[in-house]
Amino acid sequence: MPRFKLSVKQFILSSLLVFGLAACQSEQNNAEDTENGASATPVNVVTLIKQPITLTTELPARTVAFRQAEVRPQVNGIIEKRLFDEGADVEAGQQLYQIDAAPFEAALQMARAELARAEANLQSTKAREQRFKGLIDNKAISQQDYDDALAAFLQSQAEVSVAKANIETAQINLRYTKVNAPINGRIGRSNVTEGALVTAQQADLLATIVQIDPIYVDIAQPSKRLLSLRRQLIDKKIDDAAAPTVMLTLEDGSKYAHRGELQFSEVNVQESTGSIVIRALFPNPEGLLLPGMFVRAEMEEASIDNALLVPQRGVTFDREGNASAMIVNDNNQAEPRQLQIRREVGQYWLVDEGLSAGDRLIVSGLQKIAPEAPVEIDNNEEQVPMNSRTES
Repeated sequence: MPRFKLSVKQFILSSLLVFGLAACQSEQNNAEDTENGASATPVNVVTLIKQPITLTTELPARTVAFRQAEVRPQVNGIIEKRLFDEGADVEAGQQLYQIDAAPFEAALQMARAELARAEANLQSTKAREQRFKGLIDNKAISQQDYDDALAAFLQSQAEVSVAKANIETAQINLRYTKVNAPINGRIGRSNVTEGALVTAQQADLLATIVQIDPIYVDIAQPSKRLLSLRRQLIDKKIDDAAAPTVMLTLEDGSKYAHRGELQFSEVNVQESTGSIVIRALFPNPEGLLLPGMFVRAEMEEASIDNALLVPQRGVTFDREGNASAMIVNDNNQAEPRQLQIRREVGQYWLVDEGLSAGDRLIVSGLQKIAPEAPVEIDNNEEQVPMNSRTES
């Protein structure tokens, strides 16, 4: 009986000894794992770089003719001929319509006859004035008679001047019977046909000529955006030395082959829309752009030499909209950073403060780590420089 009890005690002591040794071994293994960094959370990082970029903005726009001329008659008459093809290109001075010229030719002949009569009368009154001038010196006629002769002579001179002016007016009206193109461009449809009666300075147009090479593009930009751009220029954050250019996306989604240049912006903000119209000039040699088309204008705003672009997947925002990010410091720990973001650039944020070139930004595994927690870099991506043109 005592021998059996001794065996039980020995068994209990042996079990306790085994459990103790196992616990020590487990603590030793955990310590070794901690020393080897096995408990660190694996994360993916991107090494940030600074790079030159060109900021652009895409805005709605509409094409506007470079020049537009409304063709109207300047004399009354009947249209005899139409001398152009609708939709064709015309040159300045090219005749478009012929108005019946017979009444104006008769008016010109009448004006010339009036001039001849006035000149004949001038010769008569001039001779009489000269005779009376000699007689008045000898007191052969009264002063009143001479004054009447002088007045008649001066009146004849005026009548000659009036007759010459009437001739010039008749010639101008005769020229106006030929309705010519005032500018180079493309002419639209004709609103009148042969036999139509037209009047001088009428409200209805005969036709419209537009010049579309080059062509204007009017871009509506929010005034808030323009204000931000000007502030950045004042603070020297962007370089405006290069002349800004504009590219177009057409209604079918294709890119327009030619680039345009900004010309000017309105000085007033449109109260109804809160926007400012900016005008760009584009070459249009193929005539692809027509007035009134809706397009998308991609406008270069500014160039930045040392921009820090941060992938959006590595930036978080709190309820107040404050941006923050995590980087891996030199101790392989997660270090939080508060960011000041200027704007969105494609799939990136343009960051002004909070990060620097060379920082290792954590882009995955953010949900599993806390500040100052040990991390292990599982994949270090080198940031690839973007193209010089960067869409906003």
